[in-house]
Amino acid sequence: MPRKRITAAVAVLVLATGCGAADMTEQASPYANAQGARTVTLSVQSWVGAQANVAVAQYLLEHELGYRVDTVQVDEVPAWDALSQGRVDAILEDWGHPEQEQRYVEDKNTIAPGGDLGVTGHIGWFVPTYFAKKHPDVTDWKNLDKYAGLLRTAESGGKGQLMDGSPSYVTNDKALVRNLDLDYQVVFAGSEAAQITQIKQFAKEKKPFLTYWYTPQWLFEKVPMTEVRLPPYKEGCDADPAKVDCAYPVTELQKYLNADFEKNGGDAAEFLKNFNWTTEDQNQVSLMIAEQKMRPDEAAKKWVDSHESVWEKWLP
Repeated sequence: MPRKRITAAVAVLVLATGCGAADMTEQASPYANAQGARTVTLSVQSWVGAQANVAVAQYLLEHELGYRVDTVQVDEVPAWDALSQGRVDAILEDWGHPEQEQRYVEDKNTIAPGGDLGVTGHIGWFVPTYFAKKHPDVTDWKNLDKYAGLLRTAESGGKGQLMDGSPSYVTNDKALVRNLDLDYQVVFAGSEAAQITQIKQFAKEKKPFLTYWYTPQWLFEKVPMTEVRLPPYKEGCDADPAKVDCAYPVTELQKYLNADFEKNGGDAAEFLKNFNWTTEDQNQVSLMIAEQKMRPDEAAKKWVDSHESVWEKWLP
């Protein structure tokens, strides 16, 4: 690489893939909140898009800016606690946590906004496109009960199955099923990886399924899916988790930094605030990691080598 200036430092990479994230009281990074040291600790969530963000950020921090980087996996809400306490320095992909934003950004001032990631996220309910083409009315939630029998599984207790990933993800699905009076049971696969495996198996056998899913996600390139229209999202319709009866919002995914790190993190903090890429960029790296089975650092290097005009703007 023509811009390479410093030999890569040794990095510790922890990427769990199953359900249940690490206990941060046991896994706090030795680099986190290290005053004056050229070290950074990044929180990495269990889904592959978040891993793609961190892989590229880590690669550039190490190879272009000479930092040592540690990554720690932790569930979405506990990650905010870890960030506030300085056990991690940054979260690179947040899908919206109003309570944590109010507590840590507005009230305690221990977390600082890091700006837009550049990726727009949306959670929804999806059916395979081959099923939607055969039964076009299934894409309206009011018709879902008509197909509950076809979507029944051994795990759904005589009801149609609505498949979710990890219980730790942002999900209103149990409340939605209850409040929309649907004949469905939410069944958790346990993780994104387990959910992908199940979706691919259903698709291979051309079976119908209904699943919680989200964009951006590389799997749409392998298994085309069509969204089911839920009642329209309106501001505040999801304010009470027990009473949610509307669709998920479209979310501009955000980055957050520990407040001390944001002020004193030097080039690393500036770089992470500048980090901004597209859905297409993220999906390219995600596909390499999840489908082509490349190591995250290998996928990051491949993307970095062919996108210098993008990432050079992030450097301080």
